[in-house]
Amino acid sequence: MTPEEQFASRVYRWAAIYGFPVLLLAYFQPVPDPWHLAHLGFAGTALVFQGVFLVIARDPRRFQPLMPVTFFEKLCFGIPAVAFALTGQNEPMTGIFGAIDLVLFALFFVAWRKMVRSTT
Repeated sequence: MTPEEQFASRVYRWAAIYGFPVLLLAYFQPVPDPWHLAHLGFAGTALVFQGVFLVIARDPRRFQPLMPVTFFEKLCFGIPAVAFALTGQNEPMTGIFGAIDLVLFALFFVAWRKMVRSTT
């Protein structure tokens, strides 16, 4: 593996290692009835993406075209979670998890850019 591929592999592997336990804990949080299904759907979809991260980590060069999709997975939670926490509409802990997702987005973007540059 090239250094760029190794970087991408590590970033995506660590994202999955972090994501699996955090998202599994979401299944044990109390959620009001009207939002229970949406909460479980979010957690389940996000868990699926942890598997996608592991697939990318195994062969970043092959799955490079899939990397930009992972940006949106991180942004669609990170931005609202931080924004809501800053405006007092969510608990601060939710904002922290959102901030972690934004850091992971930045790392995903850097990994992708390194991969793109190494192929040109």
